[in-house]
Amino acid sequence: MPTPTVRRLQLGHLLRHAREEAGLDLDAAGKLIGKTNSTMSRVERGQTSLPQHVLRKLLAAYEERAPGAVEEAEIFDLARGSQERGRWSGYRSVYSKYFRMAVDLEADASAIFQYQTEIIPGLLQTEEYIRALFTTARLQLSDQSTEDALEARLERQAVLRKKDAPQAGFVLSESSIRRVVGDRALMARQLRQVAEAAHLHNIQIQILPFDAATAPRATHDFKMFRIPSPGNAGPLEFVYVEDFTDGRYLDGHGDVDAYTVLWQQLVAAALDPVESEKFIVRVADEFAR
Repeated sequence: MPTPTVRRLQLGHLLRHAREEAGLDLDAAGKLIGKTNSTMSRVERGQTSLPQHVLRKLLAAYEERAPGAVEEAEIFDLARGSQERGRWSGYRSVYSKYFRMAVDLEADASAIFQYQTEIIPGLLQTEEYIRALFTTARLQLSDQSTEDALEARLERQAVLRKKDAPQAGFVLSESSIRRVVGDRALMARQLRQVAEAAHLHNIQIQILPFDAATAPRATHDFKMFRIPSPGNAGPLEFVYVEDFTDGRYLDGHGDVDAYTVLWQQLVAAALDPVESEKFIVRVADEFAR
């Protein structure tokens, strides 16, 4: 079962698809059930929900205008399973509120694409690398918070090895594999694990070297998610961009298309997967000397 966050997003996605099939804008749809444009927008973005009787009235109106457009069974199934129920308690409380949606998207994605510039991506980090990030990097967490952060991040990594693991592509700037976290011996072990991860059938890792002449102007990290959606509405697609104090989720067609093009340019500019693995092993050997 998808996470509550993703179920809400899938529900909103199906409702938007049904509304568009019915030929209605948000204002017209809202008037059918006495709701405002802003309320309908929040419903379709998965930020709020409608009472079941109101949802049923809305679906009936859509179905009347576009027979067959409403996937009622899927919609009500998603609506019943969209509550949080303490998911972010315990060690998971270490996640910043703005990052929690990214964790849920990660858990339910069919595809994840990530560009990283300065450190190894969290999904590929070793336990000792994670610990070093929260100790030698002086992120000023308590001992317990460090252990919670460690447990939470290791839990996230299981997504790459589960039964229905997503296809995952990583383009890593050369700086991310040369930046020393902990010490050189630790970095050698970390990079060898990255090279081993590249052997998994669902993972592709590429290095963007410093001398990549055709590298596009990608100066910040980003992550792209593709989330399956039930019915005929097509997948959800999100871009996650994070800065020092906040994270943004972009799902507009223009934003997703722009980042898709940028991702394709990065993949083209980077070393191919075979050469990238050789590059990673070579840098690991340099750290081990």
